[in-house]
Amino acid sequence: MRLADAGEAADLAAFLGRLLHYDRAASVRLQAGGGVLAVFGRPPSFEVVAIRTVRLRGSGGPGGPGAPVPLDVTVSAGDLLEGVDEDRAEVAVPAAVTGPPWAGVLPPRGGWRPVSGLPEVGHMARAVAGAVAEFRRRDEQLPEERRTRDERDRIGNEIWSRTLGETGLPLRAVHAARSVGFLRPPGAAPGAGEAALFAAGAWLRLRTAYGSIAVRVGDAGLGALPGLSVTRA
Repeated sequence: MRLADAGEAADLAAFLGRLLHYDRAASVRLQAGGGVLAVFGRPPSFEVVAIRTVRLRGSGGPGGPGAPVPLDVTVSAGDLLEGVDEDRAEVAVPAAVTGPPWAGVLPPRGGWRPVSGLPEVGHMARAVAGAVAEFRRRDEQLPEERRTRDERDRIGNEIWSRTLGETGLPLRAVHAARSVGFLRPPGAAPGAGEAALFAAGAWLRLRTAYGSIAVRVGDAGLGALPGLSVTRA
C-alpha cells in the first residue's frame, strides 16, 4: 500500500511504536477507502480507541487507476510496523489475525456533532500532569499492606474517570491522547494547539491535528449525561 509521502509513513510508524510500547502483542484494525487509511488501536488500561489516519496514493486497485485498495482487516501492530518503508512511503499489510473484542466495536463512521466546553490544549495537558502527580502521591502514601494491584487500579480508576468540565469526556481519554502522541504542547508544531470534541450516540471523540481518541461513555446515549452540551454543526 502506497502512502502519500514519507512524512505519512513516519507518522504511521511513530503511532505503531507508541502502541507497541504499551503492549508488545498489540493488534490494530485497518480500514482504507477514499484515499485514506484509518488505523485503530487500543492502548491497554486506557479503555479508549486511538485512531490515526494517513493519506494514500493511488494504487491502481479494483476501483481503477488511482483508486485506493478497499481494505478492512485486523493485523499485528508489530508486523505492520515492520512493513513500513519510510524511504519508499509504502507499507506492506501483513496477514490477518483474530482480532481482540474491541476491534469489533469501533466508533461510528458518521453522525458526529460538535460538543462545547472543551478546555484549550494547555489546560488539558496540565490536568493530565496533575492527575499523574496525584496518582503517584497517593500510591506512595499507601501502607505496605495495601500496596496491591487492586488498590492501585482503584485509585487510578477514580482519578481517570473524572470528566473535563461539563463535557463528559473522561480524563483517561486525554491521558491516552498525550501518551500516543496526539496531544502536544501549543507551538510544538503547526496545529499542535488545536483540539475539538465530538459526540455520536454513546461515543465521544477527542480530535487533534495528529489523531483522535474515541471513548464509549455509556449505552444510554450522550443525552443522558448531565451537563453535556451538544452543538449541532
